[in-house]
Amino acid sequence: MSPDLNSLPASLAPGEPANTTGNGAASRGAHPSKRPNILYIMADQLAAPLLKMYNPDSQILTPNLDSLAAKSVQFDSAYCPSPLCAPSRMSMITGLLPMKIGAFDNATQISSDIPTYAHYLRLQSYHTVLAGKMHFVGDQLHGYETRLTSDIYPGDFGWVVNWDEPDTRLEWYHNASSILQAGVCVRSNQLDYDEEVMYRSTQFMYDHVREGPDVRPFCLTVSLTHPHDPYTIEDKYWDMYEGVDIDLPKVRIPKEDQDPHSKRLLKVCDLWDQDFSDEQIKRARRAYYGAVSYVDDCVGRLLDVLKRCRLDENTIVIFSGDHGDMLGERGLWYKMNYFESSVRVPLLVSHPDWFQPRRVKENVSTLDILPTMCDLVGTKPIASLPMDGMSLLPHLEGSKGHDEAIAEYTGEGTISPLMMIKRGKWKYITCPADGSQLYDLEADPLELHDLAKLLRKTASLPSSGTDEETKTVFEAFEAESKSRWDFERITQDVLHSQRKRRLVWTALRKGHFTSWDFNPQDDGREKYIRSHIPLDDLERMARYPFVDALGKETGSVLLTDQAGSHGQ
Repeated sequence: MSPDLNSLPASLAPGEPANTTGNGAASRGAHPSKRPNILYIMADQLAAPLLKMYNPDSQILTPNLDSLAAKSVQFDSAYCPSPLCAPSRMSMITGLLPMKIGAFDNATQISSDIPTYAHYLRLQSYHTVLAGKMHFVGDQLHGYETRLTSDIYPGDFGWVVNWDEPDTRLEWYHNASSILQAGVCVRSNQLDYDEEVMYRSTQFMYDHVREGPDVRPFCLTVSLTHPHDPYTIEDKYWDMYEGVDIDLPKVRIPKEDQDPHSKRLLKVCDLWDQDFSDEQIKRARRAYYGAVSYVDDCVGRLLDVLKRCRLDENTIVIFSGDHGDMLGERGLWYKMNYFESSVRVPLLVSHPDWFQPRRVKENVSTLDILPTMCDLVGTKPIASLPMDGMSLLPHLEGSKGHDEAIAEYTGEGTISPLMMIKRGKWKYITCPADGSQLYDLEADPLELHDLAKLLRKTASLPSSGTDEETKTVFEAFEAESKSRWDFERITQDVLHSQRKRRLVWTALRKGHFTSWDFNPQDDGREKYIRSHIPLDDLERMARYPFVDALGKETGSVLLTDQAGSHGQ
């Protein structure tokens, strides 16, 4: 059934240009053909604290990201809404926290009627395009008009978590092999995938710029799977760190002294009985560093094509990620926790004219990307629908913005809902099965001192000397968490969802199996030079930039036949 377009706000009417009469970024482009393109680049499992833009002591070579950061609004305290691929991404595209949309783990599908930034931008006549990973289950588009590649991971219920058997380690969980087998490779699944993502993405920009002056603006999301484990990379990037004494983790905590959730993670990831040597840790980190440098090269390639296609002056570039990687810090690997290397992500926003480069220290979230994109194209999320994200536009324009990030986690490694509130310098973590934690990240950036644990120890002492501010803050967070989350209901919702999906997945594997994975269209009959393709289309695709009869550039104006368009 088609929506009632008359009931939509005027700013959402399809086919209309962005609202350019108000204040802010959207008012800067007056003609619909001049509305900015958006290039949104994502990396997978990229830990912000390890990058040179956030850490001057970083050993990772990222010249392209460093250059982009220097001309961007750089967010120094950006967090993901869940430290796991699919829930984080589903929240990012919808602006809604995981529990509101049922994004419980890597095998949950969100409803197709939940608006995403792709829907909002399509309503503004943007061509919304996805190349790469998004970890959709079921519906493989969620508002994207065009999807250029399949996903690297399955789009079905195969990776459902099982809280009914919390001590059972499922075969698809992370394990120690990524660390034990770390090193150089000639090729990997991940390289196969990202090279296809890069080809399709750059080809899209080449095709776009040859569409002519009336082409719609695009929002191209390029989502790379690197530097996600396994920790292996080709020799070009491995060799970049030859002779480098790779840093070891700053914090090492004995297994017995870990918090309850970290202990479970070590067991779930089959790491509890491992005692990695310094050399093994360095090899894993070196491969990860190389993979980050590969991502940096990809960013450079994308920005180079953008510039050579003369799109860079009218394109907003956004760079971020879905979550981080502990990479041995605290004895932990991968993600699935709320320590900084797992939950903090890079976030850059750049436009050559709209925003002055600056650094933003306030806490923000990738939840904020949807309302921000809406602001950037001159529209707003529908006010009557729920929205957890908050626009970054005040931060981008140098005025006062929000200072809060909320995260929720119900994936592998926990046995009940695990939640986080980051506000100002405080990070609060709570889980009914494990109790609460509190960290002051200004005084304790390595998160060595759990202030909630200290408060519990000193509560019975008559003159403990406990900081009254800390006590007040902790009690306020405790009250807020009880008000914000109905933990019992969430637990029952998660269990109900898991049980349904396990049953359905078991049934779907009986007899003939029908895949839900996306199969991108790539019809060779509609490419290159074909007799049935209109001559005007062939002329446009023959070359860029266009030239006149004597080979002089004419910019985007096609004045004459282009050599090679249709003849031998």
